[in-house]
Amino acid sequence: MIATFIQVEEKLEAGQGKTTIRRFFSRFCTPIFLESFILTFLAEWGDRSQIATIALATHKNAIGVAVGATIGHTICTSLAVVGGSMLASKISQRTVATVGGLLFLGFSLSSYFYPPL
Repeated sequence: MIATFIQVEEKLEAGQGKTTIRRFFSRFCTPIFLESFILTFLAEWGDRSQIATIALATHKNAIGVAVGATIGHTICTSLAVVGGSMLASKISQRTVATVGGLLFLGFSLSSYFYPPL
């Protein structure tokens, strides 16, 4: 055990520890990972499901709510990724972006002409 600590200390003094840590983070934190994490985090922040999860956690077991919400979100996101991958093999990205843009335009016009009751 002491020999292990001495080996780690020698590696840190030689500067090898920082290189190992950088290699780990450069493999884990790829640009696509960071982009998908930030987009998902910002999109989900303050939405209805988060508010419902907060309300549920105030009355029920918080750990159970956290685990259930995490598993549910993981499954939902995984289905979106698999579905997007399958869709990308059939339809071009430009078509998906155009249809998505038209849908959002339609929703905005609907909200403008038919305000909520």
